[in-house]
Amino acid sequence: MRVVLAPDKFKGSLTAAEVAEALAAGMVDVWAQLETIRFPVADGGDGTVAAALSAGFDKVTVDAVGPTGEPVQASYALDGDRAVVELAAVVGLSMLPGGQLDPLGSSTYGLGVVIADAIRRGATTIVMGLGGSASTDGGAGMVQALGARLLDADGHDLPHGGGDLSGLASLDVAPLRGMLGQTTIIVASDVDNPLLGPNGAAAVFGPQKGAGPEEVHQLEHSLRQWSQLVSEATGRNDAERAGAGAAGGTGFAALALLDAEIGPGIELILDLIDFDRKVVGADLVVTGEGSLDEQSLAGKAPIGVARAAASAGVRVVAVAGRLQLSPAQLRDAGISAAYALTDLEPDLNRCIANASPLLRSVGAQIAKDWLT
Repeated sequence: MRVVLAPDKFKGSLTAAEVAEALAAGMVDVWAQLETIRFPVADGGDGTVAAALSAGFDKVTVDAVGPTGEPVQASYALDGDRAVVELAAVVGLSMLPGGQLDPLGSSTYGLGVVIADAIRRGATTIVMGLGGSASTDGGAGMVQALGARLLDADGHDLPHGGGDLSGLASLDVAPLRGMLGQTTIIVASDVDNPLLGPNGAAAVFGPQKGAGPEEVHQLEHSLRQWSQLVSEATGRNDAERAGAGAAGGTGFAALALLDAEIGPGIELILDLIDFDRKVVGADLVVTGEGSLDEQSLAGKAPIGVARAAASAGVRVVAVAGRLQLSPAQLRDAGISAAYALTDLEPDLNRCIANASPLLRSVGAQIAKDWLT
């Protein structure tokens, strides 16, 4: 028998690959000859590159800079002329030195460094996972690293960070266009916020990056100035497009200046790893994430996996740290059953600390319930 294991990460506990490994171990405890195929997945946030690497992409490590300018090494995935880059892996919140938030000074410059390296290595299609951003710079740093010139009233290059964008006086995008050439950029994101306003990048996501009320106001002003100059340079207005507010406005720069497409993260990742073809003929698919809840139904990884498996006529069960969906909601999502680690260990802290052995036990139970 053949089982496809396609979980997302259990945030704060295990990576998607570690979840798949623990489940596989438990299932093989029951059926020693069982073939388990592991496809860790992600929906555009952290773990996106790991999903591509698990599907056979090559790992490329490049010297870059973190969100506040410190030298970092960042990895991305490359397969011929296709690359997968991940914002969180280079300029995400987890890359802040000492975890010290810097809402006005953090930048996406390092992301542009990684994209530029992929282009130099021959990538003509780049899938960019947005999620976990430390900055609210509207993607300005990213395009600076790709050659765009952002100048103040005296003709000097603007420093990096969203706080200084209010001083932007002119924009030269010709070097950026030369760098991009015919490169296709595809953004993996489930965020549909616009760039500006009460539902925009600064108002909604700024506080998550450490911005207080005054800083949110400053960032909103800066992003408005940024969008106006970009609109003048491109002859179009992308600030109100769905997804423009993703990753502190990085979605806006991707749409307006990289001519990117934005799509649901899990669907793009499943397409990238050729999941539809690889799941055909499997006896069962196991997916999951740390918390299966109402937010999951909005298009998170397990729901995308369930839909893809249903198209191939393969049954799906899910695992989660905690389960907050009814049996009817699970069935509507294409999931036959779900197993929660909290059913084995109700104490949440102990559940998180012992997620791996708990998942192994769940894997064994799934094998008994579904593979006899």
